[in-house]
Amino acid sequence: MAVLAGFHPVREALRARVPLERLLVAKPAPPRLQELVDLARGLGIPVRFEPREALDRLAPGVPHQGVVALGASAQYVELEQVLDNAACLVLLDGVEDPHNLGAIVRSAHAAGASAVVIPERRAAGLTETVAKAAAGALAWLPVARVTNLNRAIEVLKKRGFWIYGVDERGPVSYAETEYASPCAFVFGAEGKGLHAQVKDHCDFLVRIPLAGPIASLNVSVSAGVVLFEWRRRGGGAEKPA
Repeated sequence: MAVLAGFHPVREALRARVPLERLLVAKPAPPRLQELVDLARGLGIPVRFEPREALDRLAPGVPHQGVVALGASAQYVELEQVLDNAACLVLLDGVEDPHNLGAIVRSAHAAGASAVVIPERRAAGLTETVAKAAAGALAWLPVARVTNLNRAIEVLKKRGFWIYGVDERGPVSYAETEYASPCAFVFGAEGKGLHAQVKDHCDFLVRIPLAGPIASLNVSVSAGVVLFEWRRRGGGAEKPA
């Protein structure tokens, strides 16, 4: 992942719309950095205010002037770009572990999903760790980043998508559910599950029945289980040559 440090390098990268994962600003932030904060937010790039020591570790020996930008390992797409002819989308509600995100991207591509959708905040982005865990799938499967996941779900509904939230307290098993097309599966954060508002926006909530006393699976495992059940039913079927 590329690291840009210093006022002028970061400003030029923002002006040139270089794909950036996030902007890190030392706190308390010098007033001159407000220009960069405004530019980043205008482009939908998350801004985080961190102790200066954190920036020192990211850019050791570099006079970062209180600002560091992290380049994305892959470029995001807009949600609207992945909707035409999409049979299945994978939405992630606050998945913060980059290894899990990479594994989900890999499984989603293998199962035949059309794209992965992630929120800007409180979620892992497309870092080098994600790219490695995805094992090349990022080159084939687009990832859309949205400002608000609930609003994205409403957009999908208006485009005819049926929304299936995967939740340990879902009333029916994923294996007993009929999946309409097009559809979107929503998976929650590690240890937290789906947020209440996200649940409310889902058309159906399904669970994965477990044999043991542990209440839930790792989110990347859950995604693989559900997506390949969808594929087994005929979703994401291989197209004839």
